[in-house]
Amino acid sequence: MADFKLFSIQNGVNELPSSQVALERELQTLLEKNMMTFFGVTFLRSEYKITNGRMDSIGIDENNCPVIFEYKRSINENVINQGLFYLDWLLDHKADFKLLVMEELGLEKAEQIDWSMPCVICIASDFTKFDEHAVNQMQRNIKLVKYRKYGDELIAFEFLNTPQVQPAVEEMATLVKKVKGDKSFQKHLEETREQIRTLYLSIHDYILSLGDDVAENQLKLYVAFKKVRNIACVEVYQNNILIHLRLNPDTVELKPGKIEDVRDKGHWGTGDLRLIIKNGDDFENVKPLIDRAYFEN
Repeated sequence: MADFKLFSIQNGVNELPSSQVALERELQTLLEKNMMTFFGVTFLRSEYKITNGRMDSIGIDENNCPVIFEYKRSINENVINQGLFYLDWLLDHKADFKLLVMEELGLEKAEQIDWSMPCVICIASDFTKFDEHAVNQMQRNIKLVKYRKYGDELIAFEFLNTPQVQPAVEEMATLVKKVKGDKSFQKHLEETREQIRTLYLSIHDYILSLGDDVAENQLKLYVAFKKVRNIACVEVYQNNILIHLRLNPDTVELKPGKIEDVRDKGHWGTGDLRLIIKNGDDFENVKPLIDRAYFEN
């Protein structure tokens, strides 16, 4: 993998030398204390003990999906297969994870767990040229993240892959039952008018075209488009499409029925700015806001 280079441009241009952390536990502690800032994940527990092993770190993301963190301590360590084992174990022991969430965050949060898109994040100072190829072949939600430290004040993360993974068939088959009567996103999409389906595909393709770092996560009730964190959450209905953007509504000209501040309104997904899209013209008018959400997050 090509190395990431960082330069200081004060008092001339000087390259900042990169390094690894002295002890991998130092990196793990830093990430666990700042997991929400770095990855949009709420930290749950360190060294989570399971059958035949321990997960380095475990958390739950802003879409209420489980996230496992594994740290690669040597070039020969097969952290990808290890993470895959932990992911399969977690899917077979959902009650254990629910109990963990209940203990750390309460019953309400535990009831909101979404199993349609669990994730493994593998973090290392470097990966071999075969690692990214192996992850792509697995068709699982596994992310490779390379880190570099620059002195005592800077750390950089490079996301080496962007998984495009669909929820497991068995998970999708039980979504409606688990959401207390609410139709799943997929059900809404199947039952809506052809015009709305076509409009959704245009929105879907546009957001993904913004950059290779955008991933699509299809969840129970909405689709989340994310970089490190969600930038847009999309819901489809009979007569319109709702997009919630991660933008401050105070920085946007609001239009009732079209562009709304929903900071004080409950809704699925994340994002305080709601766009109500009914036709192609509505979509064209809000493209600059979607662009902003991409570039500002």
